[in-house]
Amino acid sequence: MPFDTIFSWIIKKRIDQIEHFTFNPIITQNGVWDSLLDRAKETEFGKQYGFATTPSYREFKNNIPLHTYEDIFPYIEKSIAGEENILWPGKTQWFSKSSGTTNAKSKLIPVTQEAIQDCHYKGGKDLLSIYYHNNPGAKLFSGKHLILGGNTSVNQLNEGSYFGDLSAIIVKNLPFWAEIRRTPNRQITLMENWEEKILKMAESSLKEDVKIIAGVPSWMLVLLNKIIEVAEGKTINEIWPNLELYMHGGVNFDPYKPQFDSIINSKKLNYYQTYNASEGFFSLQNENKTDDMLLMLDYGIFYEFIPMNEFDGTNSNAISLEEVELNKNYALVISTNGGLWRYLVGDTVKFTSLSPFKIKVTGRTKHFINAFGEELIIENTDIAITKACERTGASFKEYTVAPIYILGKEKGAHEWAIEFVNPPQNNQEFIAVLDETLKSLNSDYEAKRILILENPVLHVLPKNTFDSWLKTKGKLGGQNKIPRLSNDRKLMEEILS
Repeated sequence: MPFDTIFSWIIKKRIDQIEHFTFNPIITQNGVWDSLLDRAKETEFGKQYGFATTPSYREFKNNIPLHTYEDIFPYIEKSIAGEENILWPGKTQWFSKSSGTTNAKSKLIPVTQEAIQDCHYKGGKDLLSIYYHNNPGAKLFSGKHLILGGNTSVNQLNEGSYFGDLSAIIVKNLPFWAEIRRTPNRQITLMENWEEKILKMAESSLKEDVKIIAGVPSWMLVLLNKIIEVAEGKTINEIWPNLELYMHGGVNFDPYKPQFDSIINSKKLNYYQTYNASEGFFSLQNENKTDDMLLMLDYGIFYEFIPMNEFDGTNSNAISLEEVELNKNYALVISTNGGLWRYLVGDTVKFTSLSPFKIKVTGRTKHFINAFGEELIIENTDIAITKACERTGASFKEYTVAPIYILGKEKGAHEWAIEFVNPPQNNQEFIAVLDETLKSLNSDYEAKRILILENPVLHVLPKNTFDSWLKTKGKLGGQNKIPRLSNDRKLMEEILS
């Protein structure tokens, strides 16, 4: 029996389960919460905070503080050393190196077997299940799947414990049915040199019948352009005529979509987004041609949310899912089957629907500009640069924004450093559209533009500026991303130098 027929048959049961938690979200989350505490009550963390005698969510909030990575690292350090039953029952073997770009150090996030099987893999399978449900004629498993991950080397920490990018952990634990459909081969996938890997991936995939591609948009564009270059002028449609699905995540896709439409130019291609991180697989697109994602409630993750207008780090008051409101920015807090407890992920989300619960990622708790009270967030700047590109015929690879501080009697400003693929013909028109769009989106920004902010300042960066900066940090490729907003000038000065 062909793979597509088998998979179409298997997914019916899972679709029923997904529909069940969308109709019973609070019951589902309460069950996850109860299960997590019961599983972890005999761990060091569970004993310290009395999981066995925590009867309600109120006691959970009162007894267990919110945690940053620094707060929970002493427990992670014990797990890395091979100690058992620290944050989660048993021994944790895998640790995912996070993809943060703000400094040279990386976090090591525990990834338990439960997190691999019941969260990360479950998310990938569910996206395919939903896709087949929405597109009954799909033929994804008759071809190959190309997944562009990060550095897929695995490094030994201690006897029996290892660390690497999440993509490395995923590759090492792939089930057989996924492995046989993956391209390129494992030898190329495991290459550490990013530029060499991109070339080898391009060369090896030319003759494959690729049906699915997956990866961060900015890096996928690099690969697609390399494939076109190696193919000596052939289009992606000619190389992969049966390409059907692009699974993306990590950044807002809207600014990149015109470039993908231009390069691929296929009416049969569907774009599906996910919200997946080292800490867990949180949400995925559940309908064709939408820009929000269904919050997945049965992956062993209990969710809490902090209203951003009240955010005060670990001193904040978090609320449960049943208390959230539409179109309000929240910092995401999770407790997981990976052993993270009331953990501040660092991302912000807003709800676009409460029945079912659907979200958009709006930014980062640390990536914003509020130097003058303007409260600018990534969602604002992504929309603004997308609109400016549409109006001026431009397209970009990456950007970052920082404040120019008030000096003497001079006003302050926002400084934009943009690496264009196709630069605007008129920079002043580009800045004008950018500025007007930000004013329309953010009343605080609009007010400050009248009082203390000059017009935005634009720097058009030379080609490969951001790649060169990432390379100096040892973070070129994969899941690594440029911080788009900074409330200080450190990153901007590094980029401009």
